[in-house]
Amino acid sequence: MGDHEYMQLALRLAARGLTTTDPNPRVGCVLVKADSVVGEGWHERAGLPHAEINALQDAGEQAGGATAYVTLEPCSHHGRTPPCADALIDAGVARVVIAMQDPNPRVAGQGIARLKAAGIEVQPGLLAAQAADLNPGFIKRMRDGRPLIRIKTAMSLDGRTAMASGESKWISGEQSRHEVQRWRARSSAILTGIGTVLADDPSMNVRLTEAVPEGGWRQPLRIVLDGQLRMPVTARMLALPGTTHVMTVSDSVEKIAALEAAGATVSVLPAKNSKMDLLALMQALCELEINEVLVEAGATLNGSLLDQDLVDELIVYLAPHVMGDAARGVFHLPGLEHMSARKALKITDVHRVGDDLCIQARPANSDAGD
Repeated sequence: MGDHEYMQLALRLAARGLTTTDPNPRVGCVLVKADSVVGEGWHERAGLPHAEINALQDAGEQAGGATAYVTLEPCSHHGRTPPCADALIDAGVARVVIAMQDPNPRVAGQGIARLKAAGIEVQPGLLAAQAADLNPGFIKRMRDGRPLIRIKTAMSLDGRTAMASGESKWISGEQSRHEVQRWRARSSAILTGIGTVLADDPSMNVRLTEAVPEGGWRQPLRIVLDGQLRMPVTARMLALPGTTHVMTVSDSVEKIAALEAAGATVSVLPAKNSKMDLLALMQALCELEINEVLVEAGATLNGSLLDQDLVDELIVYLAPHVMGDAARGVFHLPGLEHMSARKALKITDVHRVGDDLCIQARPANSDAGD
């Protein structure tokens, strides 16, 4: 095996933390000596040892003189855990191969510099694109100051998401809904609007039963955009494990107190043109250390996010039925009257899920996945 194969192993290890490391990045590490793997590790959960520490513990004394393959630049600062760059230096590794530089300004190149200063050979940039694919939300938050926004929707063959009455259960099939649970499990937060809450009373939680990680599934933060605080205190999600965060522009002391008594966290955000300022929302999400947001909402919120270029990816489950032109669409985008005003998308993947098709796409002007 060569450098590529060992880094691919490190990437597979990193992927084991896909649903557990939030808000930290998913990272894997492999230690190799005399063409043999002597240590493996991945970051399992925030607050626990990083990938490099787990791999060093696995290798023991064999770490001395080894080559470390790490999917993300080793940290150089004290956070919840000590610097991993120092641990690699103290263990006496001879060479460190790094997939990508850490986008975190607190690290960004400093870990590499510390390793080089200690006389360790450092090779950065091996399989960088694959490493970036593991952490699109973390990278987005560090570089752009907002999380990655991923809209999930299910629609009929004629592009409808609900009947005119608002009825929408179920458009997609059971297998598609199960796949959505996997998307939820990897997300930092699930975002919806008050209209969806009032119409469907959703749970917005992870309900997977297979391969349950130790300690159970991490429940994403549930975020409800509720401008006038119409959220019922009896909403189903308020009684479920995890946190429900209501974002509003209302300063009603009584309504806020009632929701907080029911278990919600309430934040008042600035308004813009009598609506919630979505850029302020992005900043608030970033301050909550949210990396990936799964939007499960109606046409109004979907359209507003897309209109303000705040969407990085779309996941559309296309079901084989027709709901008619009186049913509701996917995006409310008033003012699009000419073909030149269309929102251009780039399809990145199409696959079949049971009887449905899943289409993944991103805005043509988006840098997500680049």
